[in-house]
Amino acid sequence: MNILANIKSKQNSIAVLIDPEKSDNGELLLELLQKAAFANIDYIFIGGSTVTRSQFNSTVDFIKENSVIPLIIFPGSSNQISPKADGLLYLSLLSGRNPDYLIGHHVESAAELIQMDLEIIPTAYLLIDGGTQSSVAYVSQTTPIPRDKISIIKNTAIAGKLQGKKVIYLDAGSGAKYSVPIEIISSVNELELPIIIGGGIKSINQIQECHIAGATIVVIGNKLEDDSDFLLDIHNYKNARLLKAK
Repeated sequence: MNILANIKSKQNSIAVLIDPEKSDNGELLLELLQKAAFANIDYIFIGGSTVTRSQFNSTVDFIKENSVIPLIIFPGSSNQISPKADGLLYLSLLSGRNPDYLIGHHVESAAELIQMDLEIIPTAYLLIDGGTQSSVAYVSQTTPIPRDKISIIKNTAIAGKLQGKKVIYLDAGSGAKYSVPIEIISSVNELELPIIIGGGIKSINQIQECHIAGATIVVIGNKLEDDSDFLLDIHNYKNARLLKAK
């Protein structure tokens, strides 16, 4: 599968984010994967801020053995790579100025990545203030862009596009109190690049609002750690959209 082409052609998608550090219970992870399949989830993202290579690889193996949903790496560091995944979001943290997350981790993993049969998707990654200090902000030692600075956010996204990034990822961070504002999504949507939205998504209404504003993929993470049955609501939401489209 050409992941980027699929992302471009498939609007109103939903991804489930799995953090290997929180997924050591095989029974619970299997249950989550089964519910994700029932909900017709479009992608599984895998990654975390403080994941070891062994945790990452074992979780990738488990997911590939028990799911046919496309698996895309959402890396928190250079050691979170695997040829068994279907694609990798090659993230550049453009909202910060830490060189490690702009290019450093990329250089560390470059020789290994080039040998893998893995689709690499250049991605402009922007952290947006979600009302709490996220793990990504803490580990990367960067400050999110204030949520009311729409022009700064859009100009940063434009810079990413001019650099050749193929996807824009707007993230309020894990456990965010507030998700990315709809006004930001609508503004960045004018760039005509696929937009991924993550952080602070806790309801079907939020998912729908993000999709209407222009989000290509909405990512659900922390919500499922507390309530995996939320995937049943997503199943109903996706079915309703399919019926409406007919």
